[in-house]
Amino acid sequence: MKAKKLLVIDDERSIRNTLKEILEYENYKVDIAEDGIRALELIKKFKYNVILCDIKMPKMDGIEVLEEIFKLYTDIPVLMISGHGDIETAVEAMKKGAFDFMEKPIDLNRLLININNAVSKSDFVKENKRKKIKKVKINNPDEIIGESNAINRVKRIIEKVASTEARVLITGDNGTGKELVAKALHEKSHRLKKPFIEVNCAAIPSELIESELFGHEKGAFTSAHKQRKGKFEQANGGTIFLDEIGDMSLSAQAKVLRALQEHKISRVGSDKEININVRVIAATNKDLKEEIKNNKFREDLYHRLSVILIHVPKLNERIEDIPLLAKHFINQICQEYGTTIRKISEDAIKELQKINWTGNIRELRNVIERLLILCDDEITKENVISFAEPIGNF
Repeated sequence: MKAKKLLVIDDERSIRNTLKEILEYENYKVDIAEDGIRALELIKKFKYNVILCDIKMPKMDGIEVLEEIFKLYTDIPVLMISGHGDIETAVEAMKKGAFDFMEKPIDLNRLLININNAVSKSDFVKENKRKKIKKVKINNPDEIIGESNAINRVKRIIEKVASTEARVLITGDNGTGKELVAKALHEKSHRLKKPFIEVNCAAIPSELIESELFGHEKGAFTSAHKQRKGKFEQANGGTIFLDEIGDMSLSAQAKVLRALQEHKISRVGSDKEININVRVIAATNKDLKEEIKNNKFREDLYHRLSVILIHVPKLNERIEDIPLLAKHFINQICQEYGTTIRKISEDAIKELQKINWTGNIRELRNVIERLLILCDDEITKENVISFAEPIGNF
């Protein structure tokens, strides 16, 4: 197997030479650079599997180097090395797409694990490029449809953030497609082959939410007839999606915060700690800052969850996407029903664009399904006027 190629960027000669010696012993091919300018010269000449970059350097600091690397290649994992006082800068680097960061003095075991994980992610991205995986929009119910500026901004953030380990908080009204954003983040990450576990926090009674998230031991409460793994354990190695997290009880929020801080959970009825490795993506239709003011949401949990914020726009803010969405839903629904694909007239599309979509994408799909059931061969403007109103608030 061909040795993986690494680049170490550090202005301290002793550190970069020591890292080179250690990593070469582990059968990596290693180049070294004393500053960002030299590093970028090497990056333009050679393709690296992983880059290790010090945060504090002369000429160009680590953040600037990171940004320049991503202008050249978006798929190279970059591990940031931070000194004792550089944690805030390291977090900023994570927000900009760094794979992870390590504090000096560097823990050798953690370094090798991080590099191994980064190499795995790099190989995964390259394999996908070689296969040229193309998703068929018509047949994929989870595809994010649209080319408006509003939705393209969301797509760009997904592309930039998906390959990192950063936690993401998705905001937006009901029916805008927050779940699709969460799935896209998982599907474009190196955790793709691991579980994607969804939890609708609003649908679970407050007295059961802790058991649902963290599991329980047999006999922990009256109906606990056997041991049960919670959603965090089920998602181990993958992604957990906490939908409508603004509806979670304060006691459950405290336990979620602990899980994020310590990467450990305990089942209800047990003191045993279980190590977990999950990426957390959360979503809400509530204004969490307002909920914090009203003492309904923990501020410390909000800051843990919102490393990256993605706001999904309302359908009324992206009506130029309605033609694509309508045709997508027509194809999708006709396939589900096993019927011939119907046409929709341009006048009908324009009529759909005049509607106040209080229920967003979900409401549009329901209206398209209704039109397909009630109309003949082609959906016309008259059909939309007759059957799309009155619109319920979905």
